[in-house]
Amino acid sequence: MSLNDIETKIAQIIGAIILTSVEPDTLLLESGLVDSLSAVDVALAIEKEFGVKIPPSEIDLHLESVHTLAQYVAEQRKG
Repeated sequence: MSLNDIETKIAQIIGAIILTSVEPDTLLLESGLVDSLSAVDVALAIEKEFGVKIPPSEIDLHLESVHTLAQYVAEQRKG
């Protein structure tokens, strides 16, 4: 699965949770689109979809944007 494919799937997951479409470079937390409750929902959905767990202490780091989250997922899936 390419980084673009991961970004697309993550954007769909986040969009379904926050009911707003997002682009890969949309600032999720800083813009307020994703709050602390929806961040947990996103983290759980990412774990279910990709098998990648996001440590609670790192959620704000990896949920900066769809792109940063996709990079994290791709790195974790490599191994």
